Order: sequence, then structure tokens, then C-alpha cells
Amino acid sequence: MSLLNEIKKLASQYAEDTIIIRRHIHAHPELSFQEFETAKYVAAELRKLGIEPKEGVAGTGLTALIEGKNPTSRTVALRGDMDALPITELSDIPYKSKNVGVMHACGHDVHTSCLLGAARILVQLKDQFEGTVKLVFQPGEEKNPGGASLMIKDGALENPKPNSMFGQHVMPYIPTGKIGFREGQYMASADEIYLTVKGKGGHAALPDKVIDPILIASHIIVALQQVVSRNADPKKPTVLSFGQIEGGHAQNIIPDEVKIGGTFRALDEEWRFEAHKKIRSIAEGLAEAMGGSCDVLIDVGYPYLTNDPITTQSARAAATSYLGAENIVDLDLWMGAEDFAYYSHVVPSCFYRLGTGNPEKGTTLGVHTPKFNIDEDAIELGIGLMSWIALNQLNLLKKA
Repeated sequence: MSLLNEIKKLASQYAEDTIIIRRHIHAHPELSFQEFETAKYVAAELRKLGIEPKEGVAGTGLTALIEGKNPTSRTVALRGDMDALPITELSDIPYKSKNVGVMHACGHDVHTSCLLGAARILVQLKDQFEGTVKLVFQPGEEKNPGGASLMIKDGALENPKPNSMFGQHVMPYIPTGKIGFREGQYMASADEIYLTVKGKGGHAALPDKVIDPILIASHIIVALQQVVSRNADPKKPTVLSFGQIEGGHAQNIIPDEVKIGGTFRALDEEWRFEAHKKIRSIAEGLAEAMGGSCDVLIDVGYPYLTNDPITTQSARAAATSYLGAENIVDLDLWMGAEDFAYYSHVVPSCFYRLGTGNPEKGTTLGVHTPKFNIDEDAIELGIGLMSWIALNQLNLLKKA
């Protein structure tokens, strides 16, 4: 039996157990950098496979090695993120979140379970490949500064250092059974914008006696749109959106301050930091001109994510041989952000999409929504393809 067919057979054999693992993790979600029980569970599952993990990396992260023949010759890393989101799950499913207000609404339960499933396959095949597969179970993808940055600082990409790295992420907009790839830039940088607009509160019926921070805030939000519409190069995709505004507690009382929260996304690092200066200048200057002030905090987040062309081409070729060219999808540029970007700036990397959408099963809702779920038929492909991509890459590195 060929190695490819053997992987497919093992993926089919281990799919049900991996779904059980996924459902357990889904039912017990933990927020970013609080994945204590998840990390313990992952460590226990690895030990069942005879793999001794390195725990406590970047707090709640883990790494582990699956060594084939000649293990020091080359290394491929596979990443799975473990954290959940502060969302209350509204789906009525048997494995619904047991932690009120916390939910795996971005598929990290799938990523972690698929990496465990791939580990199970790779352990079975360690006598059939050369090199080492490094497993990276990462905390805190959903929160600045990003668990990936902390894993790197804590040595997750050392001893051994990977020659290449792969990350898999669910995608409800791609049908189950299909995989998406994109070479080069794929996802945007992401910075958090926090504005505190300060004025002078008082009675709403006496506007001449106050400095209205709500009025100032509204002008600032409108004015900041020119950062994109009038300053950004149309060839450099940019997004500036505000999702939070908080101020005041009664309809007839002008508050002393208003807080605004937003996000800034870009695909060019020079423009990214130039835009930060413009945001600060507009917000501070406009508030001052209207008699108030504005404190600006820009929490610099993840860089843009770039898929190394050669590494991505090899992953795409592996996926094509695994499930056919008709099931490979070209991904569009995506203004969402992912902290896998940090790895992509250190190691030749490929971040690809696992299709999980199935209208008949109701799994086409977007991530970060309270009824998000996946078609679990995708898990068999997820664990098999990740294993095949890793071994295919080790073989290419050998030839190089």
C-alpha cells in the first residue's frame, strides 16, 4: 500500500475518535491565555500516543516532537490554536459549551483536535519517513499580543528549528471536501484602536455650559474615515472600523467622556504605521478644536500573513494528489487577521483553509457568531491532509 493510501486509511480509522476529541474541547472552551484544562487534556492525549510534550510554553502552550528516521536531518512544524472567544453559544447541540459566555466560535477546537488526529497518524508512520514533525499547540490566537509571538519568544521554533511550517483553519464559506490556498500575502495586519474623548459634562438642556464628548466623538468617527477614503493608496487594501462606543447613562445628561474602540487592518507595513500617525493626529486635533481632548491608544497587533510561494506550492501539490485538482480552491485576499502571521515572518510557511461549509447541515454561518459550527465530515480530511502535507514536505526537503 502506498504511503498516501495508508494515510487515507488511517484518517478514516481515526476520524470518529478525533470527532469525540473535538466535541470534548468544544464543550469545555477557555479564553485566550486561560487554556489550562485544554492544555492538560492535550498533554494527556499526546501521552496516550507515547509522545512526551513540553508544557508551559508561553504559559499554556505545548510543543511535541514526532521523530522519524534520521530525525535531525529536517523538521516540519504543524500548528493548532486552542483558545475560544467570549461569546455565548446559541446552538442546541449535544456538545454545546458548558462554560457560559465562552465558545469555540472560530474553530480552534477543530484545529487542536485535527492536530491531535494528525499526530496519531504520524506516530503510526514514524518508521516510514525521515526527519521530525514538530507539533505546536498554541494559546491566545484571539488576543493581543498573540500567542504565536509569545511562543516564538519562548523558543517554540527552536531545538529543532523548523524548515517550514503549516497552519490549517476552518472555512465555512468553502464546501466540505475542498481546500483553499493562496501564495504570497493572504491576511492583513490587525491593530486595536482605543480613543477616550474627554469633555465637560452637564445638563443636556444647557449645551452652552458643557463640552459635549458625544458630539466630539461623532465628528472624530466620521473624520477618521478619510484615513481610508482620502489617504490610503487604492492598491493597498485598508480597513478602519469602529465596533464600540460607550458614554453616558441617561438621555438628558451629557457625560464627561466617551470611549471608542475600533480595528485597523492593512497589508503594507510602512503605510500601517503612517496611518497610525494620521489617526492620532486627526483624533487629537479635532477634539482640541472642539474644546475637548482625546487620548489615543493604538495597540499594535499582528503583522500581515504571508504564505511562502514554494512552501505553498508544495502544500497545494500535496493536496491535489490527496483529493484531486477539482477540490482545490483559490483564496482571495482576506482582511481578517491571524497571529499565524508571526510564524510566517520567521519560517517559510503556508496557512491554508479547510472547507467546513454544508448548507444541509447548517454549517455556513461565519466564524465569531453564536451559532457557528462545522460539518464534522471535514475532520477526516483535516487530519489526513495535514499528515500528508507534512510528510510530503519532509520528502521535498530531503531532495533539496
